[in-house]
Amino acid sequence: MKPKNIIILIAVVVIAIVAFSSMFILNETQQAIVTQFGKPVGGPRTEPGLNFKVPFIQKTQYFDKRYLKWDGDPNQVPTQDKKFIHVDTYARWQIVDPLQFFIRLRDERSGQSRLDDILDGETRNAVASHELLDLVRSTNREPEVYEDYLEEMEELEEITVGRERIEELILVKANERTADLGIKILDFRFKRMNYVDDVRKNVYDRMISERNRIADQFRSEGQGEARRIEGDKERDLAQIQSEAIRESEIIRGRADARATAIYAAAYNRNAMSRDLYAFLRSLEALEKSFDSKTSIILTTDSELYRYLKSTR
Repeated sequence: MKPKNIIILIAVVVIAIVAFSSMFILNETQQAIVTQFGKPVGGPRTEPGLNFKVPFIQKTQYFDKRYLKWDGDPNQVPTQDKKFIHVDTYARWQIVDPLQFFIRLRDERSGQSRLDDILDGETRNAVASHELLDLVRSTNREPEVYEDYLEEMEELEEITVGRERIEELILVKANERTADLGIKILDFRFKRMNYVDDVRKNVYDRMISERNRIADQFRSEGQGEARRIEGDKERDLAQIQSEAIRESEIIRGRADARATAIYAAAYNRNAMSRDLYAFLRSLEALEKSFDSKTSIILTTDSELYRYLKSTR
């Protein structure tokens, strides 16, 4: 190959390298800052597409344009009413000024660390400035009662601020502290709140005692109702029995009166009938009074002896 061609080839390669080093491409999720010797040059590059820089001397620092997540560490924080709770939070943030962000924080890791300080601090301040009731409830709505016994329970206490308002206050305070960092906190929420172990046990014990109280109330009401039903049953049973006894005595009296009338009519027909009737009645009396093992001694003036002698 001729020396002239070699020089041309080398020149082309150098030009290509310089050209590629002077260009960079941003996609839709990126924004960038061009730096020279570690200092930013020009404004931020935020539009997607082809961009240029001075090759070899200038470098490109890329930052995410999308919403970024922040997860706080669960912390034990006291409320205004001196109740210790575990608070777990999360937030979403965005780099809105990459140039300012680069000057103050350099990279996203530093941004996350700075947010830890800001959001954790504002969360502690907000929790310590409000009562637990305001942290767990958002409105003063009337509780829905599904069981009759719940109507007798105490009404819910009213709140003055509410959870949503406290989250908004933390968001506003945090954005005031991040205004010069080139970032904006888009959303802040309490992920979870829970009592510390010692307080949680006391709360559970109180819940158990409340449920036991309701159970005892049900049990006493049931026992009272059972006694009332038992009393009604005994009263109705006594009334039915007394009416049955009265009715049976009436029937028995009518039957005895009828039998006596029949006996009297039969006795008064004639002497033979009377004697026969007396004899049969005596036999019935004997049959009911004695059995095969019974011995009897009769006197001569006994009516029964008279009948036995006359039959012989």
